[in-house]
Amino acid sequence: MNDWLWMSAGELGRAIGRGEVDPVALTRAYLEAEQAHPLSHRIYARLTPERAEAEAEAAAQRAREGRRLSPLDGVPVSWKDLFDTAGTGTEAGSALLKGRVPERDARVLKNATAAGLVCLGKTHMSELAFSGLGLNSNTETAPCVHDPARVAGGSSSGAAASIAHGLAPVAVGSDTGGSVRIPSAWNDLVGLKTVHGRLSLEGVVPLCETFDTVGPLARNVEDAALMLAALEGGKAPDLRGASLKGRRFAVLQTAVLDDLDDGPSRAFSSSINRLKDDGAIVEPIDAPEVADAMGLSGVLFTVDAYGYWRDMIEANPEAMDHRIRDRFRSGGRHTGPEYVEGWIALRKYRAQWAARVAGYDGVLLPTCPSVPPEIDRLQSDTDYYVTENLRVLRNTRVVNLMGGCAVTLPTGVPSCGIMICGTSSEERLLRLASAAEQALMSGA
Repeated sequence: MNDWLWMSAGELGRAIGRGEVDPVALTRAYLEAEQAHPLSHRIYARLTPERAEAEAEAAAQRAREGRRLSPLDGVPVSWKDLFDTAGTGTEAGSALLKGRVPERDARVLKNATAAGLVCLGKTHMSELAFSGLGLNSNTETAPCVHDPARVAGGSSSGAAASIAHGLAPVAVGSDTGGSVRIPSAWNDLVGLKTVHGRLSLEGVVPLCETFDTVGPLARNVEDAALMLAALEGGKAPDLRGASLKGRRFAVLQTAVLDDLDDGPSRAFSSSINRLKDDGAIVEPIDAPEVADAMGLSGVLFTVDAYGYWRDMIEANPEAMDHRIRDRFRSGGRHTGPEYVEGWIALRKYRAQWAARVAGYDGVLLPTCPSVPPEIDRLQSDTDYYVTENLRVLRNTRVVNLMGGCAVTLPTGVPSCGIMICGTSSEERLLRLASAAEQALMSGA
């Protein structure tokens, strides 16, 4: 059963279908592993064992009767602690929401349950999802798989850690500026950022509703595709026969290659070469609209976030980490006209970007310019925390600003990912990512 803990969700689903894995035994194996793991308290905020056992028993019955609901029927999944879970605390990593127990599941959780997935529990996260680092001094800071003294990346920190530490085969997180992709990259996972509006935000604790998205973290591209289908109640894209031969990729030069740590720089260069070796056509592009759009982040993200949370924050400001509180409050320094002007400008930049990349199958860039920083230094040095948080989010935020979808893939270099930005749909992106995944694995 220990081997089950390291299998992909797709592999587990097929094994359940063949009668080789019992969903009840599988669920218990994960729950027992969580109880025994020395770092589990830093990964899961709370488990849902009764729900998990009941859902696993139902999945086992369906498997015996040959009426499974989906390819992932009976497979366990962890949920970031901002997805409402009926009867279970959903606090979004913040004392502001301490004791909050929703009455209904979030829509994406309902859809996943209808597909037969088993809810293991809720994972730790950055406070109110407003940090790419994953540090949370009020609850717990999830550990990076390569060094527990370093952060796992945020804000879906526990989501990534649950997979990387063998405590879930797949996880669900949210991505407003990089919160699925950063922890995925730093823990050598696949992370899918969906187009805003594709997956329901009903029952999801918001950060910036104009940018918030839901997405899976997974061991491989197949699992990300299967989870996308489960979260929206649809059908997974067919990844068979995916190839890089003749596919055109742009390598973004504007801003995203500046100030790279050595590891991400080497990983990106070697990954580009592997994609070329597999038949991809790769060309550099400059996109000045990206730099212009990035200058709007301080207005658009913070005004949206503070507009929603202001009254609750100011009613109990001392309940928050001061660094997160200050970032929210920065939204109060901008005027309404500045916010509207920002969106008018962003729509123009998005149109320019769409025209620039229309002839490419995807756009390539390093997922993150840095590797996971040490927890102690982040805790003790506020200036370093602020600088690193903005730096960490720089590359991923490009996709949120431009309004597209993206996937990060492991490169074989620890905590270093390569990101593919889609130029059309998630389905086409996932086929590209599947082919790229094979090229990166074969060259690792």
